Amino acid sequence: MKKRLVVICLTIVLMLAMTACGKKSKDDVLSDLDSKVENLSGYKATATLTIKTGEQSQSYDVEILHKKPSYYKVTLENDEKGQSQIILRNDDGVFVLTPALNKSFKFQSDWPLNSSQVYLYESLVNDILLDKDAKFTAKENSYVFETKTNYQNANALPTQQIVINKKDLAPKSVKLLDADKNALVEVKFSKVDFDAKIDKSNFDVNKSMKNAQKSGVPTLADGNNPSFAVLYPSDDSLPDGVELQSEEETETENSKRVILSYEGEKSFTLMEEKATVAETSSPIQAEGEPVDLGAVIGNMTTQAISWSVDGVDYLLASEDLSQDEMITIASSVGETDGK
Repeated sequence: MKKRLVVICLTIVLMLAMTACGKKSKDDVLSDLDSKVENLSGYKATATLTIKTGEQSQSYDVEILHKKPSYYKVTLENDEKGQSQIILRNDDGVFVLTPALNKSFKFQSDWPLNSSQVYLYESLVNDILLDKDAKFTAKENSYVFETKTNYQNANALPTQQIVINKKDLAPKSVKLLDADKNALVEVKFSKVDFDAKIDKSNFDVNKSMKNAQKSGVPTLADGNNPSFAVLYPSDDSLPDGVELQSEEETETENSKRVILSYEGEKSFTLMEEKATVAETSSPIQAEGEPVDLGAVIGNMTTQAISWSVDGVDYLLASEDLSQDEMITIASSVGETDGK
């Protein structure tokens, strides 16, 4: 009888040991992720960014390069629209490049440290580590975390779902969720190379601009298409009681300028004008901060946001809106072509 009890006890101990070895706790995974980021010298990743705008979705190809300590480069491309934009950081500062317009802007900014970045691995891991209440689920081939966000429009997208590959702890996907848990932004990583040899020259502004232009990026703002469709913010993005009161159109040398005036307790103006190609790509010093508007990086100051999409310059200005409200409205422009 004693011998049988000993065998049973040994079997139970062995099963518990095997279970403990086979499954990692949330704390174990957090420790592994922290160590992974700490020991990384850099990485190269490719992904697809999908943004739901109203009932439609738009997809963009994304390439990410990172080299420690502080070199970053994120390239966003949409072949269908002929749109390309690059945000990079090197020893000289933070730069936003729009190759099709031959324009680059220089920022004195803490990007990407000033908020969460949906494309950057270490930013995602940091969000996971900082949220003590993050939900954790271990699946067969992945770990799933649901965390709070720290994005520039966190009010509109308060939660994110991050899926991590069990084998190498690489990111597999990220979903940004609204208050109703609808996924409005999704990033799917197709490849993450933690052993990539990344040369410092990849983060040179002039080289990045020339390489993008050599790759066949079309010039969006040429004289062959002087007109453009006026785009409006979505109704859902507008503060309560704010409505479009007037739409003024004036002729310009290259095309037209449209000014949309929205009135209410939180009034604002949205100006749209055909963009022009810069004669030189020398960086222009920007007064504000780079702001992520989903598929495009804009320039945000205290009372305005400016950005360019499809060869059109946009400027949203307000003395009443908060920066979060301006981001929400600017991000929605183009979700509807009606008033």
